[in-house]
Amino acid sequence: MLLELSGDLQTHDPTIIKEKGKYYRIQTGPGIPLFVSDNLKEWKAYGHIFNDSPSWVKEKVPLARKNDFWAPDCLFRKGSYRIYYSVSSFGKNTSAIGMCKLSTLDLKSKAFTIEDCGPVLCSREKNDFNAIDAQVCSDGMDQDYLLFGSFWKGLQLVKLNEEGFVEEGADFIHIASRNLIPNSIEGGFIYGRNDMYFLFASHDFCCRGLESTYKIVVGASPSIEGPYYDGEGRPMLQGGGSLLRDGNSFSAFAGPGHNSIFEDEDGKTYIVYHAYDRQKGGRPVLQIEEIKWKNDWPYLEE
Repeated sequence: MLLELSGDLQTHDPTIIKEKGKYYRIQTGPGIPLFVSDNLKEWKAYGHIFNDSPSWVKEKVPLARKNDFWAPDCLFRKGSYRIYYSVSSFGKNTSAIGMCKLSTLDLKSKAFTIEDCGPVLCSREKNDFNAIDAQVCSDGMDQDYLLFGSFWKGLQLVKLNEEGFVEEGADFIHIASRNLIPNSIEGGFIYGRNDMYFLFASHDFCCRGLESTYKIVVGASPSIEGPYYDGEGRPMLQGGGSLLRDGNSFSAFAGPGHNSIFEDEDGKTYIVYHAYDRQKGGRPVLQIEEIKWKNDWPYLEE
């Protein structure tokens, strides 16, 4: 069931993290836009993380639009907030995933500092993967992984070192694909719960307004490295995925997708995503729903 939201809700690829009682939302857009809320429901704009593109972007991704960042992810590690973000150009796999470190998410605090850490992973036309849509997930034993991928080979995992960069010599682990042309899967997010790992992903196409066909699917595995299967036993490496939301879920919204998962301090878990508002000409807007569980499987109330 959708939360009743208000304020500045226009969004694409949103993720939420909490610091000192405040909820912060980051998303695709110029400079990585930041929004703040006191209660998860009322949102206001709070500035941008970057004022300009880091110097390395032009070299690694020449066709990327200036100061345009996609699908950020945020986590707290070793005393600072690490933000992973993508730079690319639509439909190309000359892309990069960068990282920066923040001392606090409160941009207006006197304690705020930012450190550009450079690229974590790059892809080129010769590669069979696309280095965008980053999420950092953990196996629960202090090993972080970078989950990434959009179209091309689908979704992959690779181990990160303690500093948040790809571990030298680490293998790339293929965990989800549609095996289609085009291979329309992206926006992966892994969430661990009760010794199981749940892989959420978006199938089909975003960014077409009311014509968007995005849908959110999920599978599970006892190992973060997979293999992942949906509720009917279909492997996500072969197009499987149990449907959570699609364009038929709500009469007012088309193309729900590119979700993240947020676990609040009260134990409630929320799925956060964007959908295209049919009443506002297809504007992408924020959606937040509490995830329910039945027989250790996630579902969303109608």
